[in-house]
Amino acid sequence: MQRSDGTELTDVSETALWTLWCRGSEAARPNPIIHDELAVRLLEHIDYPYEQRFGAPTQTFALRASAFDAAVRDFLGEHPNGTVVSLAEGFQTSYWRLGRPRTRWVSVDLPPVVRLREQLLPQEEHIVPVATSALDFAWADHVEPGSPVLITAEGLLCYLEKPLALGLIRGCAQRFPAGRFLFDALPSWWTKKKYKTFGTKDQLIGGSLAKTKYVVPPMPFPASPIEISKYPETIPGVAAVRPVPIGAGRGLAGRQIQAFYQSKLVPSRFRGTIAELRFAQ
Repeated sequence: MQRSDGTELTDVSETALWTLWCRGSEAARPNPIIHDELAVRLLEHIDYPYEQRFGAPTQTFALRASAFDAAVRDFLGEHPNGTVVSLAEGFQTSYWRLGRPRTRWVSVDLPPVVRLREQLLPQEEHIVPVATSALDFAWADHVEPGSPVLITAEGLLCYLEKPLALGLIRGCAQRFPAGRFLFDALPSWWTKKKYKTFGTKDQLIGGSLAKTKYVVPPMPFPASPIEISKYPETIPGVAAVRPVPIGAGRGLAGRQIQAFYQSKLVPSRFRGTIAELRFAQ
């Protein structure tokens, strides 16, 4: 794996380094909550001042990645010859964490990120890199007609304006009947925070961002679990919504993260969520 410069990534693309920092740091622990050797190696080979920029890592992104992995694994268990489309994939290494499945994996991101992925990650015959915006449906041309499809949007929709986020879901529902769309969302109170921090020493999502003064790009699209539960009524082509569980993580901070996403003791409007949409036939 060659060395590469991560400082060329800016704005939303830079957040791919934030999530990599947290996930790779977790995977490097003696008893990690996620096993991700490639993330550890990426951290070693992408030159970037991670700790100075983002502060101490948080468990949140490792737990989120594990929840997405479980949902993708379920889909592939039902459809081993299906297609996975990973929108704004960043430096996610889901394909390898899932054991390099023999399924078509369409990896979509902006050109600078795709270029770094191609430089650093193993070349795989089943991975199809597409250097474009998730909002440019040219990526849909790389899905084989009639193939069962799961589209993932991990850490993406919150950075889009609401009409664009909902338009992306509608466009996918129109193009992929009976497909699935897996995404995460954050509540309004949290997306409005300047420094995305919360909780104990380990911090719920932001690590020690307030100390480093790193400001996450604007998040104009918050959504609560109750709002998402109404998508079958409000978004044409969405037939059902399934909440995706997230693990508890390590210690008090890990339990706080789980509560933030799924505790019934926390009102819906204050919770984050991971959800899988099922599209109509």
